Amino acid sequence: MMSKMRYSRRSMLKGGAAAVAASALPAPMVWAQEIKDVTLRQFGTGVSNLNEVGQKVKEDLGFTLEMTALDSDSVTQRAATQPDSFDIADIEYWICKKVWPTGNLQAMDTGKIANYDKIVGLFKDGRLTPESEIAQGTAPHTVGFIPEPGATSFADEPTEWMTLIPTIYNADTLGIRPDLIGRPINNWSELLNPEFKGKASILDISSIGIMDMAMVCESMGEIQYGDKGNMTREEIDKTFAIFTEAKQNGQFRAFWKSFDESVNLMASGEVVIQSMWSPAITAVKSRGIPCVYQPLEEGYRSWGGGIGLSKSLSGLELDAAYEYINWYLSGWVGGFLMRQGYYSAVPETSKDHMSANEWGYWFEGKPATDEIASPFGDVLAQAGDVRDGGSFYDRMGSVACWNAVMDENQYMVRKWNEFIAS
Repeated sequence: MMSKMRYSRRSMLKGGAAAVAASALPAPMVWAQEIKDVTLRQFGTGVSNLNEVGQKVKEDLGFTLEMTALDSDSVTQRAATQPDSFDIADIEYWICKKVWPTGNLQAMDTGKIANYDKIVGLFKDGRLTPESEIAQGTAPHTVGFIPEPGATSFADEPTEWMTLIPTIYNADTLGIRPDLIGRPINNWSELLNPEFKGKASILDISSIGIMDMAMVCESMGEIQYGDKGNMTREEIDKTFAIFTEAKQNGQFRAFWKSFDESVNLMASGEVVIQSMWSPAITAVKSRGIPCVYQPLEEGYRSWGGGIGLSKSLSGLELDAAYEYINWYLSGWVGGFLMRQGYYSAVPETSKDHMSANEWGYWFEGKPATDEIASPFGDVLAQAGDVRDGGSFYDRMGSVACWNAVMDENQYMVRKWNEFIAS
């Protein structure tokens, strides 16, 4: 079995048998007695810091995973300024671009990752298929590797050292209430359509919100960006001028930061079109309220997340962290996340933890053959329903940009804050 797992002699000597933990053995390793005393502190957004994952880690691996869920800006600040407050940073790749240069995370040896070869190409060379174009923005592969341990700059091509081990990603778009809108929505520009005055919303996280704004402005034909993920100051100014005018005209009901805020705005009907995340759509639908994650002609804004390790993690705790990562990619978590509409970095292992109906619906874009339920048991779709946007390759193959940190980030954030305060 081990011959299939891409363990180099270097990594085996360095990491020892602990490196193959979750994949090479059906249960925690011979040091299971010691590992029961280990507690790893993880923080990240509420997207993937789920109590169910912590409980399953305890059951399967024996140690304790303490999880803290924060909003994206708080995650960024903590990872960049409080390296001793965590062991595991569950962060997005655009956040990695801000955090990695601080030296607070340690490089991860790909030779210790059992399913490394099965990780989708988006995280290695930026291409979903060999023919794919690389989308604009902070694509994960551009900040996913470093030349050697200790390096604070990123490598231009895959190396043996990753900044984050990828775990979760999705193609984001606008959420709509079709029952309250009553007509087709096909373009990002609809977010600023005066028809929805006072009933639109955008998220108040600058590095993500600016990308939604760019998709809208390009859709309107107002701006043709050289690179939406790395705007010039002139492009930033034009973008905010358009959105500030819309805000002053009363277009926006609110600006949300958290998952729950977005759910409540949509479920209440206060908002009918807004920036949204997949599980928020799931949460609204689970209340029996119509809500669609609308595919749009201009494509999706995408994001990806992964697991990073604190620079101070060592010894048994570091071994436990690698075991956790290998367990994470072995399928159970992937299946759990896929039932919320996300994608796993190693989809094929997730398939083993999903029914044929679930896999067909969530991944292949096939009509459901029976009810589709969330991981929490809420019914989301009926037999015959098809996932919004279709298959994995349809959705991730239509990504126009990734969440980004641009060269003019500080200027952009200042303009963002002015916009929110205006």
